[in-house]
Amino acid sequence: MAALTQDRDTQQREGIDFEYPVAANAKIYAGSIVNRNSSGYAKPGSDTASEVFLGIAQEQVDNAGGANGAKSVVVRRKGVFELAASGMAITDIGAAVYVSDDQTVAKTTTNSVACGKIAGFRSATSVWVDIDQR
Repeated sequence: MAALTQDRDTQQREGIDFEYPVAANAKIYAGSIVNRNSSGYAKPGSDTASEVFLGIAQEQVDNAGGANGAKSVVVRRKGVFELAASGMAITDIGAAVYVSDDQTVAKTTTNSVACGKIAGFRSATSVWVDIDQR
């Protein structure tokens, strides 16, 4: 594209909640971790190569039997969320975490799908994750 030669009406939005088309045959639960698959569609979070963390689902969407993009899900892309974990300690505050499944984060996973950093410790099985810090 060439440089502007006149004013441009650049659209703007907060970007906290964003809508993404859902993968075929996927069911996403409200409050779950959501990833983007290699084809660009939202799906339940998992530790899968080539996936990218999108955020936390704000609603349940059942696209079982549906084609790619037949339904969309609203995902919160910013904030601090309490997520399931295992083997965490208070000394892990500030550590990076990765998607393990659609509700769980871990300090190490096979495919390292970055999810955020631990902002607060609740217990060995529950931490507050700042998803802005990936």
